[in-house]
Amino acid sequence: METKEFGLHDIVEMKKQHPCGTNAWKIIRMGADIRIKCQGCGHSVMIPRRDFGKKMKKILEKARQE
Repeated sequence: METKEFGLHDIVEMKKQHPCGTNAWKIIRMGADIRIKCQGCGHSVMIPRRDFGKKMKKILEKARQE
């Protein structure tokens, strides 16, 4: 199975759409749990890393490396 490479401040697409109608989420915290923030309404959700890997569909935009 492929491993998905994601990092802090990447914008990802999840398998299920948020009730506000947006499917784009920004990763704002990484650790044992990952916190993502909806790009539409600003709601944030904390998901265990294992579940996040299963629920993430693809990376829409990589964060800029500075």
